[in-house]
Amino acid sequence: MARDSQAVRVIAKNRRARHDYEILDTLECGMALVGTEVKSLRAGRASIGEAYGRMRRGELWLVGATIPEYSHGNMFNHETTRDRKLLAHGRELRSLEKRVHEKGVTLVPLTLYFRGHRVKLELALVRGKRQRDRRQDQKQRDAKREIDRAMSRRR
Repeated sequence: MARDSQAVRVIAKNRRARHDYEILDTLECGMALVGTEVKSLRAGRASIGEAYGRMRRGELWLVGATIPEYSHGNMFNHETTRDRKLLAHGRELRSLEKRVHEKGVTLVPLTLYFRGHRVKLELALVRGKRQRDRRQDQKQRDAKREIDRAMSRRR
């Protein structure tokens, strides 16, 4: 998530994404926001659970994310569920656009966070997991838990 030594403060996580999808690739993007959105995010209020990424005319957009209105805003407060433009390098966008058009592949946000004073979004290129894949993951987690318990008893 964070590459630099700047402070990272997580605002929102999409916990279901890692459970429901197989993550193929991740991308860190900036977000084009208005002032009241940033103030609302600083208060730690956001939801990316139902959000997804979409390519439109060569640009990347975040659709369905909810940033509640800023409580001390005025009549120019932002719309809570508007589409927000994501900022990434052109070569990353072109590569992503090619891969998104594959069957069964979509863009899902994983984490929304501040890095320094900038708002960043970790976006993942994902493919849906089948039921048997989820069961297999659960079996692996259970096996690892049993191994850890056995090792802790031996100490």
